[in-house]
Amino acid sequence: MQQVQGDWRIKASCRDEEPDQLFVRGAEQRKAKVVCLGCPVRTECLAEALDNRIEFGVWGGMTERERRALLRRRPDVTSWHELLDTARQEHHEESAVG
Repeated sequence: MQQVQGDWRIKASCRDEEPDQLFVRGAEQRKAKVVCLGCPVRTECLAEALDNRIEFGVWGGMTERERRALLRRRPDVTSWHELLDTARQEHHEESAVG
């Protein structure tokens, strides 16, 4: 994953948002997810939520329902941080070659 010095949360796009804006239900979740677009630590945030089975709120651009579905589809993943880190590295290597 992108190396982030210290706590990744200080670089999060949502760091200045009211927490109540990110822990919403229904259609309001779409608004909360917009905050995640272009966030420099979106992947770290998502990995944190998946690895720790965080049940509520929008994390890394995904709602709790989306994260639950992903966890059900991939029960074999023991570390989302490692999986996403590997995928990011492979993507960068392919981009550099092609």
